Amino acid sequence: MDAHSSSFSSFSAYFHALSQTPSRLSRRAFSVSTSFDEMTTTRSTSGVHMQRTLRWFDLVGFGLGGMIGAGVFVTTGPAALQAGPAIVISYAIAGLCALLSAFCYTEFAVDMPVAGGAFSYLRVTFGEFAAFLTGANLIMDYVMSNAAVARSFSQYLGAAIGISTAKWRLHIPGLPKGFDQIDLIAVAVVLIITVIICYSTKQSSVVNMTLTAIHILFIAFVIVFGFWKGDWKNFTEPGDPKNESGFFPHGAAGVFKGASLVYLSYIGYDAVSTMAEEVRSPAKDIPIGVSGSVVLVTVLYCLMAASMAKLLPYDMIKKEAPFAAAFGRWKWVSNVIGGGASFGILTSLLVAMMGQARYMCVIGRSRVVPAWFAEVHPKTSTPLNASAFLGVFTAAIALFADLDVLLNFVCIGTLFVFYMVANAVIYRRYVEIGSTNPRPTLSFLCSFSLTAIIFTLMWHFVTPGKAKTTLLSVTAIVAIVISLIFHCVVPQARKPEFWGVPLMPWIPCASIFLNIFLLGSLDGTSYIRFVFFSILAVLIYMLYSVHSSSDAEKAGSLCVKNREVPELDSNFKV
Repeated sequence: MDAHSSSFSSFSAYFHALSQTPSRLSRRAFSVSTSFDEMTTTRSTSGVHMQRTLRWFDLVGFGLGGMIGAGVFVTTGPAALQAGPAIVISYAIAGLCALLSAFCYTEFAVDMPVAGGAFSYLRVTFGEFAAFLTGANLIMDYVMSNAAVARSFSQYLGAAIGISTAKWRLHIPGLPKGFDQIDLIAVAVVLIITVIICYSTKQSSVVNMTLTAIHILFIAFVIVFGFWKGDWKNFTEPGDPKNESGFFPHGAAGVFKGASLVYLSYIGYDAVSTMAEEVRSPAKDIPIGVSGSVVLVTVLYCLMAASMAKLLPYDMIKKEAPFAAAFGRWKWVSNVIGGGASFGILTSLLVAMMGQARYMCVIGRSRVVPAWFAEVHPKTSTPLNASAFLGVFTAAIALFADLDVLLNFVCIGTLFVFYMVANAVIYRRYVEIGSTNPRPTLSFLCSFSLTAIIFTLMWHFVTPGKAKTTLLSVTAIVAIVISLIFHCVVPQARKPEFWGVPLMPWIPCASIFLNIFLLGSLDGTSYIRFVFFSILAVLIYMLYSVHSSSDAEKAGSLCVKNREVPELDSNFKV
């Protein structure tokens, strides 16, 4: 770009650009890209292309490594107290719901195999501003959650070797509580993983496969040991006779409450979609890699939950560290669990850090953040700048911020993106930009989301009883009727060429409903964080991003598209 035409070439140029903000917002905020543009013009911003070296088994490995982290060891306790022995059913329901959302990601990833994941999917559907807002929140969630996972690594490692975490964390007097414990091990882990993911994607896959295999061996040990030493009566009898008995001690409500809690253990499969640009045969490998990993993780989670329920009555399971408590009679087994969790944390951290770097890389390609982040190193074929920057940023946060502080910041952004992607896959199927009236589809998406919000509010705030059951049933029926009318009246504008979500629009609708329901279960702190970072993202977009992308459009690097272009990337293989 000619420096003289840049909005940032001088103070006078920048102030002139600010005066044009309204007109630039009207042009850029809702401008959409196309699959063809994302795979050609936009992708060329990175210079060197990422190498297509991954196959379906690499994606399955990344999916397993990304999902089977510390989550299952944390969420199982609170969920078991809600669902009882039926925690097994809760995990199965949550796994099914995760699979529905994974289908939505898969359709986009196959049709548009680029590294941008949800950011690219929303950019070709709802436009630049919606993509930037969700992408910014997602990046922040990634960084915060990765810092939290790195901090938890030192805790589980200490449990495995029998050393208190306090012995290797440095206390700094004078700093606020929650920021006064320096964790150098967490920093070292983040920086080492940063070096690995900068070096090579294929080598990162080898490291992930190795660590995941070791972790699964630990999980297999937990499952076998639990079934061997446990007692089947614990599936129906509580430890305290005064408590409810049976496999469903708290009924269906307890099972679904448990499912909403353990669903967070499945977050991680979305990072696999960011590796689509490095897959040899996207149409074949991505559906197997994404869906297959979710199915395998669901089976492992159900077996782990069953082994714990067999070892201990549900009312004796501890809310915190449930597996350690269940296996507490055998000290050496608790050490094994700590070691297994440590390996799981490493794999989930590796996959998540690869995902966050690829998100940032593609956000840089769209010029809403500096194009420096989009550069791919010619020797390693990895987004080196984005990986290094976010790695150092994550390490800095992991150095000071305590686990409890960080956990208040995660989840909401990820669930919001899942919700947006499910909406996007419906919109893209039923709306051909430039030739189809979008109003019927937008009206359906808004009314369906509103119905789901009403259902969620009633679930949480209406007093239990027949009236609540009736209201919930009526609301659910309304949601089904709305979907049925839309399905019968509005025709699909396009059909996926290689792979598409089956049973359209029912599966994405179920994903929308689920994610709204789960968003409703989060605490107020999460929403405060979400609003704060969303406002910050809007300010960044108005003060920098819209002007940068406008400059790129004038230079011919970005365009306002109105219609899909059917050509494919020449490297795309069926």
